[in-house]
Amino acid sequence: MTGAARVLALLAERGQTLAVAESLTGGLVAAELTSVPGASKSFRGSVTAYATTLKRDVLGVDGSLLAERGAVDPQVAAQMAAGIRDVLGADWGIATTGVAGPEPQDGKAVGTVYVAVTGPAGVGNVAALRLNGDRGEIRRESVRSVLDLLREELHGNRRAQDTEQNGGN
Repeated sequence: MTGAARVLALLAERGQTLAVAESLTGGLVAAELTSVPGASKSFRGSVTAYATTLKRDVLGVDGSLLAERGAVDPQVAAQMAAGIRDVLGADWGIATTGVAGPEPQDGKAVGTVYVAVTGPAGVGNVAALRLNGDRGEIRRESVRSVLDLLREELHGNRRAQDTEQNGGN
């Protein structure tokens, strides 16, 4: 089972939905998710916010943060995940931002990537990655990494729910 199939199965099991905000991956996360039969049960949609202005205007990323740090930043990734969750009305939001190459961007080296997830409680998690390889490899690894981060959050969230339902034990 692929990473996309695993997260979609977990989401469907809970009756929860997912939305995706992508930059460097350019729609690859959405493509991976929609390659799974039945994805429409949980996948709401995506925004490929390649331009920095779209991160601000569509996803609600703070304009001063973008001006100060650029689009390749952990806080930007977190705000993208939270923003897409809100914009598309999903339980979960995930996001990718980074530098796939071949040239550095905003003073960040090729392979600098941030992936983020925000869940139903509005609490998020960001992973900082330093990836090697060519542009295609960096983008593919970013897809795998954001889906892995979501899967980990879903498992952790399930354990927390189970603990609450069983009296905290």
